Formats: sequence, C-alpha cells, structure tokens
Amino acid sequence: QAQLVESGGGLVQPGESLRLSCVASGFAFSRSIMSWHRQGPGKEREEVARIITFGGYTNYSDSVKGRFAISRDNPKNTVYLQMNSLKFEDTGVYYCNARPIAADGNYWGQGTQVTVSS
Repeated sequence: QAQLVESGGGLVQPGESLRLSCVASGFAFSRSIMSWHRQGPGKEREEVARIITFGGYTNYSDSVKGRFAISRDNPKNTVYLQMNSLKFEDTGVYYCNARPIAADGNYWGQGTQVTVSS
C-alpha cells in the first residue's frame, strides 16, 4: 500500500535551516503531485509548497516564498523541502502529501516536528 515517510525535522534557532525528506512507496511517485503541508500549534493544516510530476512547476504559500524550496528526485521516490531563514512561526508538524494524477489516491505521511525556538 502507499506509504510516505518524512524525516529531517528538529529543533533549530531562528535564522537557521533544515531540510525535510519524504520517501514514497507503493504508488506511482513520478506521476504524482507532491506537496508539503504544516500544522502549527492551534492552527489549521496549510499547504506550504507543491511540485508537479517532473519538477517543472512549483508553488509556495506567501508565508514561505523566497525562504523554502521544494524539489524531487523521481528515481529515489523522494521529495525534499529545504527551509532557510526559519522563523518562530514556522514551528509545526510538517506533512508530506501525494496525489496521483491518473489514479485515485490522496496519501499522507505521519509528519515530522519542526520547532524554531531561541
């Protein structure tokens, strides 16, 4: 069955960087739209970045534009989120999501915690 496993979260100070990884299995990764979402304390889950099948198009929320970068390695079935210049408000659980473009499915990982604190 489909599985997404995130890693790379942690505790950092403001201004520092982290890179999240999400390894996929059990579905057609290269033919799926991949995205990263986050849920901060007391907030609803929001999408922060999206990348289409072969990486030619990306989209970011206004809150992370210019600081975060999403990328994918299709042969490795992996999507990344490079997070730079982290701010307190970036704190939350970050989730990986996959939506195959030619099949049913909407898959989520278990999430990885990112905490930005001084």
